[in-house]
Amino acid sequence: MTDAPSTRTPGRPPVPPENGAGKGLAAGTLGTAGSVVIGLASTAPVYSLAATLGFVVLAVGAQAPIAFILAFIPMLFVAFAYRELNREIPDCGTSFTWATKAFGPWVGWMAGWGVAVAGIVVLANLAQIAGTYLWLLIGDGSLAENGFLVTATGVFFIAAMTYVSYRGLEIGEKLQVVLLAIQYAALALFAILAIASVVNGTAPDPTMPTLDWFNPFAFTDATGFTEAILLALFIYWGWDACLALNEETKDPRRIPGRSAIISTVILLVTYVGVTVAAMMYAGVGESGLGLANPDGSDDIFFALKDALFGPWAWLLVVAVLVSAVSSTQTTILPTARGTLSMAVYQALPARFSVVHPRFKTPSFSTLVMGAASIAYYVIMTAVSSNILADSILSLGLAIAFYYAITGFACVWYFRRNLFDSAHNFFFRFLFPLLGAVLLTAAFVKSAIDMVSVDYGYSTLLGIGGTFVVGIGSLALGLVLAIIWWAFPGSKRFYRGESLNRETPVLVPDSPDLTIAVHSDDAAPSTRPEGK
Repeated sequence: MTDAPSTRTPGRPPVPPENGAGKGLAAGTLGTAGSVVIGLASTAPVYSLAATLGFVVLAVGAQAPIAFILAFIPMLFVAFAYRELNREIPDCGTSFTWATKAFGPWVGWMAGWGVAVAGIVVLANLAQIAGTYLWLLIGDGSLAENGFLVTATGVFFIAAMTYVSYRGLEIGEKLQVVLLAIQYAALALFAILAIASVVNGTAPDPTMPTLDWFNPFAFTDATGFTEAILLALFIYWGWDACLALNEETKDPRRIPGRSAIISTVILLVTYVGVTVAAMMYAGVGESGLGLANPDGSDDIFFALKDALFGPWAWLLVVAVLVSAVSSTQTTILPTARGTLSMAVYQALPARFSVVHPRFKTPSFSTLVMGAASIAYYVIMTAVSSNILADSILSLGLAIAFYYAITGFACVWYFRRNLFDSAHNFFFRFLFPLLGAVLLTAAFVKSAIDMVSVDYGYSTLLGIGGTFVVGIGSLALGLVLAIIWWAFPGSKRFYRGESLNRETPVLVPDSPDLTIAVHSDDAAPSTRPEGK
């Protein structure tokens, strides 16, 4: 099985594949439903709630529901930025392409790196969770404490999901429909059983909801409030995966942006609904099954499974496992397409732009993504499990980094027409700007907190290991950008020739056409390649 040769001649601008379908991806594969499924699956809703809800309750107690609602706001605002930019430039490079067109090659390169580094780090986390939860299902669960076995299993899951992603988007979409259905069935069953237990009086600490649960002014501790919002921000991350598959949707300009909005709203309802049900069932006490009990805060579902599900408790373990595996595959998809786009516009070596002639996937980029994630996971596990844990804690920095850049890019790219209509004012200016500012504030606050040696699990260079790993991983992107700048093949990109505000972008709008976006912000025009 061989890959198709690259379509680029060194020193010359990229040209579309012979079939005219943008970069050669499987155009017209995804509809709205499939795109929403990808967006939801990427967030790993079951695992995200299991790992985050307890810590949010520890931080703010009964105000956990309003914390999830407030964290949703910047996510929704940035989703509007994604939607508007995608309507103009439906390129699978997303943040990289948009930031390059708005701010130039260096900012664009760093935005692309933010997407890649977030994907690599979270894949290590997901692999660890998948490996652990698989062995929790076997025997008495003691095998989950075998570090070598868990790591080997995690590597297997990354390799397997890389193979699925390599073989084609349709296979991945069908798999995700099944896996997401399992997740939402488990969440629905959890909520139903919890509320039923409250109604029939068998709940350990039946607690009826009050308005304070949804009162943004009921927070009493600013530090706890900030911590809860940052935690809640993390569990919304991933919906932008459907934007990276824009070139493979049936309507690249509309479906991805619409799916992103739908995904974020569904996530809001899911997280708040399950949180309310869990609080009604177990309360927010610090002992027993209370959600603020530190002994169970790292996995609320695991702590409650036996009391709520009885002999069927294993279903929740399966749901978390499925959630982690599902997100592993959907995390590979956007990062591989991001590096594909970077290579097409000469921001990475041409090899990354190779698309498999049969499967229509970014074959080399997908394999590199899987290999890089496996290498990172194995090395971090071998060196120190504490550093691996700190890299996961630092993930919010990379997320806030490229989301904020995208929000600012939306405002700057459309700057000449921001006040032409109410739509432009709200969806291209106000909401993206607010989202970007809020995420920038979250980035700065997180970085300041992470400097402390008490933050996280390790200390490096006399400061918190989480800060070193988080900021260091982003700084590594700048180093790699400089290294690539030194190669002859990069010159057209860094001179702003292969990708700038006015250059056509290779997207599958229609056969033999590319999209050119002009500086006057008019509707994109189409023109035959080479004319």
